[in-house]
Amino acid sequence: MRLIRGLILVAGMAASGSALAAQDRPQVVTVNAALRYMAEALLADDADVIFPVPADVDPSFWRPAISDISTIQSADLILLNGAGFTTWVDRVSLPRSKTVNTSAAIEAHFIVTESITHSHGDGGEHSHEGLAAYTWLDPTLAAAQAEAMATAIKARDLVDAGDVDARLGALQAELAALDEAAAETLGAATEVAMIATHPRYQYFARRYDLQITSLEWEAGATPTAEELSDLSALIANTGAEVLIWEAAPTDEAMAATAALGLRNVVFDPMARGGAEASFIAAFGAAVEAIAEAAAGSPGN
Repeated sequence: MRLIRGLILVAGMAASGSALAAQDRPQVVTVNAALRYMAEALLADDADVIFPVPADVDPSFWRPAISDISTIQSADLILLNGAGFTTWVDRVSLPRSKTVNTSAAIEAHFIVTESITHSHGDGGEHSHEGLAAYTWLDPTLAAAQAEAMATAIKARDLVDAGDVDARLGALQAELAALDEAAAETLGAATEVAMIATHPRYQYFARRYDLQITSLEWEAGATPTAEELSDLSALIANTGAEVLIWEAAPTDEAMAATAALGLRNVVFDPMARGGAEASFIAAFGAAVEAIAEAAAGSPGN
């Protein structure tokens, strides 16, 4: 009995120690899925990366609950995207010593957008006036953001600096290879006019010299008759041949836009959670799909 009790005591102490170790792991919060991917690449298993936004919610317009705010404020590091990506950060008090704007060093490369006000589901009306926010869709800017993240992680001594440097080198090499492959794959697509269902792809278009005009459609929703009429007029004005959806629409929507002569492509801009593919894989697959559609493939 004494032996059994001793084993139970040791096991209990080990379990307690494991729980304590888990609690002591650094907690890093990100505001979109692309930053989450990069943070996980830099931290590996040495920290917990938290992306608190539900998968079915646009993180640009997410409104955190009290419990979410508590989780964010208690994290060791809060990684923001900058360029006006999130609206909730202006209404929540965040600890300045823990908060890092990952795009601060690339502000000179920001794209200024026009003023367009519209509603976004239950999020109420909002305006896109200001800056294009999906900076990471230019892999060279994503690499700069990854470097800012690595610097912040090392400055706070969250994990071993040598490990972070090695992982940063690997991540930036991945992004550089992705950028090179995208430039080569999309080389022939520069002469093909395209339309996107939402203004997400400004940095992507600029990086690869693509002609992309944006609509203001709700992600994944079936377009109304009025929206299809507007799309038809835009096709006439631009000569567009390809339509880029930020989320997979219904078969009915696909058929309606195909009937207008467009070849459909889905390019998830990787802000929301829930995506099965990694950032690198998803970006590469989208580039291939756009290139095929531009070349005349019927697409989806």
